[in-house]
Amino acid sequence: GPRGDHHPAAGGEMPPRSVYLPLLGHELHVMEWGDATKPLLVMWHGLARNGRDFDELAMALTDRWFVVCPDTIGRGYSTWSDRPETDYVLPNYARMAVAMFDHYGAERAAWIGTSMGGQIGMTVAGDVAPHRISALVINDIGPEVPDAALDRIVTYSADLPTFETLTQAEAWLREVYLPFGPASDAFWRRMAEASVRRRADGRLTLHYDPRIIAVLDGDRASTNLWEVFDRITAPTHVVRGGQSDLLTAEIAEAMKARGPKPGVTVYDDCGHAPTLTRPADTEWIAGLLETLVETSAADT
Repeated sequence: GPRGDHHPAAGGEMPPRSVYLPLLGHELHVMEWGDATKPLLVMWHGLARNGRDFDELAMALTDRWFVVCPDTIGRGYSTWSDRPETDYVLPNYARMAVAMFDHYGAERAAWIGTSMGGQIGMTVAGDVAPHRISALVINDIGPEVPDAALDRIVTYSADLPTFETLTQAEAWLREVYLPFGPASDAFWRRMAEASVRRRADGRLTLHYDPRIIAVLDGDRASTNLWEVFDRITAPTHVVRGGQSDLLTAEIAEAMKARGPKPGVTVYDDCGHAPTLTRPADTEWIAGLLETLVETSAADT
């Protein structure tokens, strides 16, 4: 709940707002959580996901942060691109993130990125706008992605499944995203509702532009970010799913010795990627952010 002398709307009591930002020729859908006068915390989702994956974590952090959870273009309620090769790439997502900081008047922001969202965070912090990231939490992704893991992702994402019912969609998502680890029934139901769109024939399919996968598959070199990672100076921490095939133990070890020399925390009961939705997880993340931001302040 709210800490100390915060007004009663602190904690999770202020309902989220669904907003649409005109940025770089697109309309970016963002869920805003909490009080806009507080420091900005960005939570950015994975490849074929959307900003609703962070509802529990966002709600838990609003006593300290103004939390924004975008849908990357090509996903959810953000616009799709008619120039996928130049739009659906990490540098462009990173530029859009910086345009979003500008929209909110935020000189600096803390960043929690899951999978692709972690690589976008690395790109902002190590390349596009290094001075604007106050703390970086990278959830289950490294500066390189093993081919086998990319193959798996491309395979399950490239052909959009169809469902007769939402219940069927939820069952499919629970199976495919089993590596997310333990999460509540409410999480899975919301994930299903936020992940589907209805087609012209009345059936449901997943709510993203299939070209996001084609572009990634066509340019795998774009996922190699070691040079960018080596330039990151923001205080950084890495979360790893113990059974993850994306962020292997070897890659996590290599990260510890390079660039921002992050600490690594492993969630043994998850693969790719921990949802960070359980109360103990959200409490730990809250403390971690405080520590990273204090380090950041001491460095400047």
